[in-house]
Amino acid sequence: MITLLLIACSVITTASADSTAEPQKKPVQVIAQLNYVANAHGERVGQTYSVDKNPNTGIIESSERIVPIAATTVGKGPYFSNIARAFMHDESLSYQFLHIEPGSTESFQLKVITNNGEKNKTIQLRSNKNQELWFMCCKNPDNPQLRDAYAIVWEVDYNGRKPMDTGSYPLKGTIYMITSLRPDLYQKNMSSAGLLSDNKNTFTIDGRVGYDINDSLYVVYMADNAEELNNVKDSDFVATMPVVNKRFTFSVELDKPKVGRIRTVMPDGSLCELWTNLDFVPGETYRITTHNGYYEQDNDYEQRVGRYSGKSLLNDLQKRGVDDATGKLELDPNKEEFCGVDVVPELQLPQSVNEMQIWQNSLSPEKKAEILQKATNMLAKIKMIEASYEPIAGVMKQGPAFLARLGTYVDMQCPEIIKQNKEMDKAVQDLVKSIKATNPPQKVIDEMYSQGLKEVLDVLTKQNNSFNEIFKARGSLSKKAKEAQKYINSLTEKYINEMSKHVTGTK
Repeated sequence: MITLLLIACSVITTASADSTAEPQKKPVQVIAQLNYVANAHGERVGQTYSVDKNPNTGIIESSERIVPIAATTVGKGPYFSNIARAFMHDESLSYQFLHIEPGSTESFQLKVITNNGEKNKTIQLRSNKNQELWFMCCKNPDNPQLRDAYAIVWEVDYNGRKPMDTGSYPLKGTIYMITSLRPDLYQKNMSSAGLLSDNKNTFTIDGRVGYDINDSLYVVYMADNAEELNNVKDSDFVATMPVVNKRFTFSVELDKPKVGRIRTVMPDGSLCELWTNLDFVPGETYRITTHNGYYEQDNDYEQRVGRYSGKSLLNDLQKRGVDDATGKLELDPNKEEFCGVDVVPELQLPQSVNEMQIWQNSLSPEKKAEILQKATNMLAKIKMIEASYEPIAGVMKQGPAFLARLGTYVDMQCPEIIKQNKEMDKAVQDLVKSIKATNPPQKVIDEMYSQGLKEVLDVLTKQNNSFNEIFKARGSLSKKAKEAQKYINSLTEKYINEMSKHVTGTK
């Protein structure tokens, strides 16, 4: 997450649960791209299409479109690059998002519930490590009891051969576009936003927030072992857990035990300096209730598979439950401590944080919703830019033999890269304008320019470095590549000037 978003973090968290927030939108680009691939590569044999409507109202209660696809590829990818761009573009509209690349051993199933919860089935979306999967779930915009699932999975058959730049290989896969009842409304057990895979492999956090605090958002980290968890960066959380009706939840499919961490997002958007570490065990549910300065842990879980079981993957320091960033925090061994919003007294907060909170509290619900929309749009534009460089990076990893192909990919991507940077620039300026229109305190504006725009500059710098790497690999840049790099450098200069003018006090 970029720092500019953190300025609006509390605003965004509040607005997302506010009745004035924008209604659910359809992932238009994902739908368009899936329909395009289905029409271009769909096989007539094996397709499934069904719709069930309420006979009294005519409203759709469930629908299902499953299309087998077949195509011919050259080399080893990337395939369906527009699919990747579409999913990344619409990711902000989803409440569950998943991308699994070939090589991963993770399988994935989708639970489909219809007929008021009386009928259900499980669809195996990904079944082997050679498949690539893109998947997202969204709330149905017409009926809050329904969810819309969109997925595409495919596999390239190399038939024992090594993929070559000039070789052609058959590709087979399936597209899924399914509307059904939300499983979380019809099942007692907690699941990850309505999805259910193999229960034997699902680890779930079932959380409650005590009456004595007003926490609204937690983040989750995950690692393979204690050492990796010690080195995890603040920005490397794998999921967020919004608090809804004093409850929060997280589920993940695991093929082996791992370790994880829960951290509170404070009202100013910063992360709490305390956290709690857990063992993430397949097939288990960890129940936790957070309070003002401590939490009630799941002693049964800890005795069976956690820190007191002899099976824990946490090290001795981590087993205390909560550590600070340095690992030197002295804790009461008889009390598990946790960071809640009310733990930090207001008088001890920096003055700039107090001013930020006062400003946020002064915003109307309509303005919060506006900032949410613009912040989400900006983040989507940045993700689209990052996705545009993925095909180029994939070719560069294949070595010097693919330099000719590299030039082709760069030229193909450059017009889109320029377009996406223009859109990002507009999105950033729209967000800045919207925030400044609320007359925030000067220190909030200072933070926005000194930190938020610095991170926008980092995005631009990474792009410039990518073009420098292309130049090193090929010895030159094409005309289109030079134009793209020139535009990126012009944006970089623009944002440097904006930062400099503000920091030095000039207007």
